[in-house]
Amino acid sequence: MKIIVTGGAGFIGGNYIHIMLKKHPEDEIICLDALTYAGNLETLKPVMKNPKFKFVKGDIADREFVYDLMEKERPDVIVNFAAESHVDRSIVNPELFLRTNIIGTSVLLDACRKYGIKRYHQVSTDEVYGDLPLERKDLFFTETTPLHTSSPYSASKASADLLVLAYHRTYKLPVTISRCSNNYGPYHFPEKLIPLMIANALNNKPLPVYGKGENVRDWLYVADHCNAIDLIIRQGKVGEIYNIGGHNERRNLDVVKTILKELGKPESLIHFVTDRPGHDRRYAIDPTKIHKELGWLPETKFEDGIKQTVQWYLDNKPWWEHIINGEYQNYYKKMYGDRL
Repeated sequence: MKIIVTGGAGFIGGNYIHIMLKKHPEDEIICLDALTYAGNLETLKPVMKNPKFKFVKGDIADREFVYDLMEKERPDVIVNFAAESHVDRSIVNPELFLRTNIIGTSVLLDACRKYGIKRYHQVSTDEVYGDLPLERKDLFFTETTPLHTSSPYSASKASADLLVLAYHRTYKLPVTISRCSNNYGPYHFPEKLIPLMIANALNNKPLPVYGKGENVRDWLYVADHCNAIDLIIRQGKVGEIYNIGGHNERRNLDVVKTILKELGKPESLIHFVTDRPGHDRRYAIDPTKIHKELGWLPETKFEDGIKQTVQWYLDNKPWWEHIINGEYQNYYKKMYGDRL
């Protein structure tokens, strides 16, 4: 099988490529990535010499480029990880998110119509559902939960999901969608909560925590997510949405304290900062459908996954130090400089 993986130099896409090349050595994988701020070729360095892997630099919103690639490669499957994905950045610059997440998706779908595809898979997020009350521990997102977006990022992802489903209904395109909870693990860009806290703690810098740190997220180890997507592509029903969650709910503050404990650092490094506008309170996914239909369950408990993640950042300092020493420093100052 030949698979085009868009956004494969990013966090989840990069992990997906690493895992799939080991799991399905007979498959050919082509990574298409524009290498914007969160795309990092160093993530793909271990697989660059694999004869079954190829990297192509390009923008999914560039119709001519995408069509040329599709005509040349004729893939069986497209897995679309490519997305601007950080809520804070979407608040600062919404237009960029609309171009990549909506227009880019439409270009890929049109290319699939033109050249044919066995499966188009859209990687989405639980943020399209909005949030849940902190006090209602009995409520979870299911695949039929109404879309209720809170940020330009989640609105752009919900728009893309609706477009994917419309192409299935109108043009009979063979599509699937997965909506995941918060991922963590190796190769995570250090603007997100867990890698940011690890990097700052290692450098004895303040750990910026929004509000009082009471927001709750359902944490999913990235390898578990990648294996779920693999199952959906190979066994999932066309036209369906599958929620992928870890059943690992934690308050942000508790996550930060766990990281500090793992690193032997004091909680005095925690600095509460002004909350994000429209900050979602709680995310929690019900993965019953993917479990019943495809037999998937998360294998990694948060206590184990966070230890593995912290160790990966300790063992791979050059990977993230290159990032935080470069352009990211300017962004960090812009986001947190006057809050600390």
